[in-house]
Amino acid sequence: MEYTKKFNELKSLFDKEKEVIRIPDSDIEIHNIGFLSDGSKNGFSNIKDTLIPENHSFSYPVFTPPGAESDKVILLLHGLNERSWVKYLAWAYYLASNTNSYVILFPISFHINRSPVSWKDPRAMIPFMKDRNSSMKEIKMSSFANIAISNRLTEDPMRFFNSGYQTVSDITKLLLTIRNGEHCIIPRSSKINIFAYSIGAFLAEIIVMGNPENLFDESKLFIFCGGSVFSNMRGSSKLIMDSVAFDRVYSYYLNDFEKNITGKSPLVDFLSSSQIGMAFRSMIDLGRLKTFREKILQKLQNQIQSITLSQDAVIPSDGVVATLGNLSRKDIVDVWDFPYTYSHENPFPVSDFPLSKKVDYWFERVFTEATVFLA
Repeated sequence: MEYTKKFNELKSLFDKEKEVIRIPDSDIEIHNIGFLSDGSKNGFSNIKDTLIPENHSFSYPVFTPPGAESDKVILLLHGLNERSWVKYLAWAYYLASNTNSYVILFPISFHINRSPVSWKDPRAMIPFMKDRNSSMKEIKMSSFANIAISNRLTEDPMRFFNSGYQTVSDITKLLLTIRNGEHCIIPRSSKINIFAYSIGAFLAEIIVMGNPENLFDESKLFIFCGGSVFSNMRGSSKLIMDSVAFDRVYSYYLNDFEKNITGKSPLVDFLSSSQIGMAFRSMIDLGRLKTFREKILQKLQNQIQSITLSQDAVIPSDGVVATLGNLSRKDIVDVWDFPYTYSHENPFPVSDFPLSKKVDYWFERVFTEATVFLA
């Protein structure tokens, strides 16, 4: 597949309002499926957030495979502060085509189409950015693209956890419908694999470690540009969050979080007694619940493969190696370096020839590794 060509084609075709999108000269189709979330009914979500309707009722795309009969499913999880599926359409197409799998692009809570349209509108966001910049003189990496998430996380860093919790609840609900043969498009399947990128990898590790309803007993997880514990991430970026927001979230989870989860409450019970809650805590820092984390990852080591990039400044490769590289299977992490200018946020820049030829080649290399592992 020529990545650059397919990226542009799918970008022009995709419309989240269409029920079915047919791709010319291909047996693969894109179906947009409606979903209702129950994940905010947990008793510890931010009250204001429960009033955002887009996060409760939304759609998610499913790429149907070319084969007439397939019970293979891949869940594709995206990065932090994404507001569009455009970046991932060619990724999903390649996975569907080369593994003969249904590929689900499921949005993290308050991301993609689970957030108000205004959050990605420069005209609506620039006044908020100017106000924030004038009141916080030491701020770095501020932009209209990250102002919504930056303000929200600065105000309440627990939104980072709450968003993940709601997404895990939603994914569990979705995958149970597939396992029980109740999904409107995807046939009954007992094995769902995962392709996870960036913060989606952090989420995927937690959900596979927590294994709700035993959904992930046999699942394989392919990680790209992710996989480290939170303390080894450097999330300040014009496309992710500004420096003040990242420092606030980092400080809260490294210094205050464990102190605040004492006493009796639904949140404390969840974080102290559930496998998912313990997995989240163990993925904050290498020294936190280390034995718990490493024991589970040791059991899962043959189900996980990772490619990380040496020039990734957001989730540095040494943090991924520190998290996954000390398992007995030593080849679980591969550190690559593309021979062109790239970033964590844009590993496959869309450009003209001759750069496009290099990008196409390395996209093919990465996704060949993924398809071999997930097929």
